[in-house]
This record gives sequence, structure tokens and C-alpha cells, in this order.
Amino acid sequence: MVTTSDSGPGALRVLAVDDEQPALDELVYLLRAQPDVGEIHRADDATTALRLLRAHPVDAVFLDINMPGLDGIELAGILTAFANPPAVVFVTAHDDRAVAAFDIGATDYLLKPLREARLGEAVRRIAAARAERAATVDPDEVLPVELGGVTRLVERSTVSWVEADGDYARLHTATGSHLIRIPLSELESRWRDAGFVRIHRSYLIALRMVTGLRTVGTGTVVCLRAEGASAAVELPVSRRQVRDLKQRLIGPRSRTAR
Repeated sequence: MVTTSDSGPGALRVLAVDDEQPALDELVYLLRAQPDVGEIHRADDATTALRLLRAHPVDAVFLDINMPGLDGIELAGILTAFANPPAVVFVTAHDDRAVAAFDIGATDYLLKPLREARLGEAVRRIAAARAERAATVDPDEVLPVELGGVTRLVERSTVSWVEADGDYARLHTATGSHLIRIPLSELESRWRDAGFVRIHRSYLIALRMVTGLRTVGTGTVVCLRAEGASAAVELPVSRRQVRDLKQRLIGPRSRTAR
């Protein structure tokens, strides 16, 4: 299940994990009140959390420790192996696991009953760290692609949109398309602060290329400028991504490299 707060564009995407439903409901409620938090996913066990994370990269995981199956410490250990691991904040009633939590790189350790002000400190710390990383992001990442036995270098700034192709991703540029062995979910995480946004489970687009949105039947499509193409490109926007896309278009476009 996913919910969103009323936060602005570029807000944190988070996952809340707790096997006790009342505690999970409270955590989600308090996260929703945070101005830096946008999309909120929820899971009641580690297995569900991992499944969600494979489909929906997040910036932070707020995690209980004592859970059936994999506990919070074990789940956090798995997250450290991710290509782009999310920040981990433990939310627990036990104060005796803090050393183990910080040993695996936890950003914070919050004790239940959870206080909104204390949660806010953790959220602001994560938002500040993400902003710092964005400030030092490679201005134009270069990806090697294979074409006819020759390795070419494709600059991120030349990519208009990206299409999922199994465990691969297809980069669409003005000069053609290029298949790379990187999942779309990884590019979503790596390129989010460089002006790219996921609009559908199959598509990632460059905001600088958007010329408009239009309604088609009961759905929405995004229109992209067609550099080097004979016609504009139109891609479907999933219903739950429409709001986020509109917010991103209003906010970050002015800061996106053109």
C-alpha cells in the first residue's frame, strides 16, 4: 500500500515497516505530517518490504527491529548491499540494539512511543544528506553501451526517456536507442536528482523534455519533445504517478539542466 503527503516536489520517498498494525499506522500518520516526506510505502514484515523495494526505490526506510522472520537488523544488513541503499532509521521499543544498529550504518535510532519532533529531526537529517549528495552529483553521467561490438559512451544529458526491458533498460536519445544492463529501478534512483522521474513501471523520463500532459480516455499521457524524431513521443502515466509528475514539473524544472 502507498500513500502520499501534501509535501512539495522532490520530497522524500519512504518505506515504513512494522509488524504491529497500530504502530505501523501511527508511524505512517506521523510521517505524513512531515513536510519533507512525499510518497510513503508500508509493509508489515521484511519479506514484503524487500518486494516493495525492488519495485519502488525509496530514500529512507523507517524500521522496527523485533519482527517475525527476518528482524529489522537483518533486513537493514541486506539493504546495505543495494546499489543505492536507502537511509535506515530504526523505530523500536528496545534500547539495547542501538550499538548493532549503528554498526550497520543506521542514520538514527528512535524509541517508542514515537515523538513527532524526534521523528522530524531524523527526516530533516535524511533530507539534508540527500541535498548534499545532489549538490555533488556528476553533472553528466556517462554510460558505456555496446553497439555492433563497439563500446560507445552515452551521456545522460542526451537521454530523453528510458524504457524497461526485463533486467535491462533501453535509453532513447536523439540519435537512436541503446540497451544497457541496468534495471530501470536503479536508474530511477541514480537519476532522480538529475531531473528524471518515473511515470510508469516501464518508463523513466527527462523532465526537460516534457512539453505537456493530456488526457486520453480515462488515462493520462505525457508529451515529450522529439529531438531527431519525426513526431513527438507520448508515453502513458500510471494513475498513481500523475500527481508526483505534476509537482515535479511545477518545481524542479527551473533547476534542471537544459
